[in-house]
Amino acid sequence: MTSALELSHLHDDATALHELYDDSDGLHHLAGHAGAALEGATPQEVLRWAFDRFGERFVVATSMAEGVLPHMAAEIRPGARVIFLDTGYHFAETLGTADAVESTVPITLLRVRPELSVPEQDAVYGKDLWARDPDLCCKMRKVQPLRKALAPYVAWASGIRRAESDGRRGIGLVEWDSTNGLVKVNPLAQWTQDDVDRYVADNGLLANPLLQDGYGSIGCAPCTLRGVGRSGRWTGTGKVECGIHA
Repeated sequence: MTSALELSHLHDDATALHELYDDSDGLHHLAGHAGAALEGATPQEVLRWAFDRFGERFVVATSMAEGVLPHMAAEIRPGARVIFLDTGYHFAETLGTADAVESTVPITLLRVRPELSVPEQDAVYGKDLWARDPDLCCKMRKVQPLRKALAPYVAWASGIRRAESDGRRGIGLVEWDSTNGLVKVNPLAQWTQDDVDRYVADNGLLANPLLQDGYGSIGCAPCTLRGVGRSGRWTGTGKVECGIHA
């Protein structure tokens, strides 16, 4: 709580905050300052800071591995906007988890879809682009749709964690997202899988059934195999990220 209070002097004034929203350098500076000041804060404290600071211009994103981040957001701000990227390639279990979370947690779920449906993409780029050029497939079905969905906002939250992979060990609780030009909030950054599992159990939350079926990380069905951690994603391609968190 103290760390969040330390940030309050940055932009309590409404006019200054409005100007900050139109100043990417200012937001970039805020992200760095907040990331350092909030280190050690709980996920709920980080989320509350973001909701208080950015209000309607803050949105949460979820992969629907489980309902932890949507649940936390709803506890702090009932009706919170939550983005779910419906790529067209999801497992039925993932879509079912999204439906269940939407019906049981008081959020406003925003289902974001690519410009092209899978059949339309196949017609233009050939069938199974994911197998031939996974980077391009991810770009069209994840990166670009998310960027478009984030356009009305100045800050967004993701559920990524440092313990998930070597490439994520350095992520901050708050950082600058240069890809989208926004403040990025990672409330769960300090959590382990045990922390996530404990929160799910303590709050009786829904989790994607695939997590109990040997899938350590769940993405699009064609590119996800059973495996520990993220080792089941894009197996054999050398690819480790879809581009959203690069």
